[in-house]
Amino acid sequence: MCAHQPSCPPADSPDHLAARITSAHPEQGWSLLCNGTIVFDDTGELLPDGRVVAVARPLAMAA
Repeated sequence: MCAHQPSCPPADSPDHLAARITSAHPEQGWSLLCNGTIVFDDTGELLPDGRVVAVARPLAMAA
């Protein structure tokens, strides 16, 4: 899917979020990366094969 050099990491690699943004929609809260991953502003992801990566929320600190 990536046509530039050097190629972006594929969607199934650990560093897949390092891929370039091909289409940004900040008003809707998501961006499409050149490896086919859709990244949401709340840190959730939708991978090209349909798998969902849950939102990464930090744990609350105990007082």
